[in-house]
Amino acid sequence: MGGMASPAPARIRKRDGRVVPFDPNRIAVAVGRAAREVGRPEPEIPARVTEAVAADLARRFPRAAPGVEEVQDAVERELMAEGLHDVARAFVVYRDRRAELREAKRLLGVRDELKLTLEACVVLRERYLRRDEEGRPTESTGEMMHRVAGHVATAEDDFRPGSAGGWAERFEERLRALDFLPNSPTLMNAGTSLGMLSACFVLPVEDSLESIFSTLKTTALVHQAGGGTGFAFSRLRPAGDVVASTHGVASGPVSFMRVYDVATDVVRQGGRRRGANMAVLHVSHPDIREFVTAKTRPGTLENFNLSVGVTDRFMRAVEAGGDQPLVNPRTGRTVGRVAAAELFDLVATEAWRSGDPGLLFLDRVNRANPVPAQGRIEATNPCGEVPLLPGESCNLASVNLARHTRDGRLDWDRLADTVRLAVRFLDDVIEVNRYPTADLEVAARATRKVGLGVMGLAELLAILGIPYDSDEAIRTGERIARRVRREARRASAELAAERGPSPVGTRACSRRGAFPRCATPSSRRSRRPGPSR
Repeated sequence: MGGMASPAPARIRKRDGRVVPFDPNRIAVAVGRAAREVGRPEPEIPARVTEAVAADLARRFPRAAPGVEEVQDAVERELMAEGLHDVARAFVVYRDRRAELREAKRLLGVRDELKLTLEACVVLRERYLRRDEEGRPTESTGEMMHRVAGHVATAEDDFRPGSAGGWAERFEERLRALDFLPNSPTLMNAGTSLGMLSACFVLPVEDSLESIFSTLKTTALVHQAGGGTGFAFSRLRPAGDVVASTHGVASGPVSFMRVYDVATDVVRQGGRRRGANMAVLHVSHPDIREFVTAKTRPGTLENFNLSVGVTDRFMRAVEAGGDQPLVNPRTGRTVGRVAAAELFDLVATEAWRSGDPGLLFLDRVNRANPVPAQGRIEATNPCGEVPLLPGESCNLASVNLARHTRDGRLDWDRLADTVRLAVRFLDDVIEVNRYPTADLEVAARATRKVGLGVMGLAELLAILGIPYDSDEAIRTGERIARRVRREARRASAELAAERGPSPVGTRACSRRGAFPRCATPSSRRSRRPGPSR
């Protein structure tokens, strides 16, 4: 709507008294929502009504800024004047619901400038907003975004002194508009004493009590700050195997998973949300049956998702009726065999029964590993969408597709700009993040991995008038994914030219292209060379 031919007011007065730039797209979104509710998805309706309302307001308020209520009154009048009585009724109902919602938020004690749902405000109040000693929110939803943007943007001064303020404004503008959102720990912890902004870490577990319980300590620190953890337990010797130092027998990986599960339950992520873990066990491990059936009994390993790490060889054996060797990870010797199809059926049965385990296709994951020289990927974050090397972290954000429309169409230029800004934001997160241990900081800085996804696809398709289960929806999703990937890689390359890459990124460039960053490593500076706590 920015290229409207008719005049429009320059500014608008919010209910809290603030005077802000007039944004005609907000009128278009509201009118479009009302029109769709009554079966009128034509994009020309919100475009035409918005232009007429803007002209009316410019005429009636040549010097003063109209208030929100006056704008809404003008929308109602225009809808009625155009004979869109059903749309006008839907708009009035929506307006009344918004008034009720504002009152509910007032009773909840949440000041919400972002126009979120009541459910979202309840969650923000309990987990995200800063609170006083009596548990009452001391910041609004918009102030939360101000805090996050300002803290993350401090990284910019390390590369170009004096630039943080400008980037903080850009970050905040897009966060307040809900164009993109970072992962929960960033919203929770940016600008606070905790300071850990990563969503999750994959932590190494080696075959020794020292490693197992050292990793458990790190797990507790991550969970306390609101993060999640993923582990590959495949290196632990199987149950019944020899423990030379005590002349006893090992209890196996599943027993130690139970220890981690209890610890997770005790920590409870600082009282804000439940802990989350992912356990992966290689399909060749002798304890694979116990792992697959670990959640058969309700109430077991409730803080874990489980995935069987399968190989291409195993999947071929399933199809051909072959066997899967079972290998003791301590000795490397084959200690048994199992029918691959029988094991696969057991996995499917248990997944149907309890939801776990899933499958992690290790060979496929590692064919896409951008830094294979750093090692083989064996585990993922708790939800399984980000495979990571030991010690690496999830630094995540999602682009809200539904916020990138204009005149009933997807605004590709705005989407591209948001993607590039979000990649920069996530790279800054790596700089200002406060890591639980020095090893985790080293791993994060070595590869500088970030994850940018999307949300709001269903809402976007509704706005565009595209059926969700149609071929057109699939093609639209594919176009969006290609554009997001292209712009993200372009942004990564631009950051490399501006800041310099990680050393690992430099070595990977000749093999993998623009991910990770490609440039000379000498210009890369470390913000914090040592542990943060």
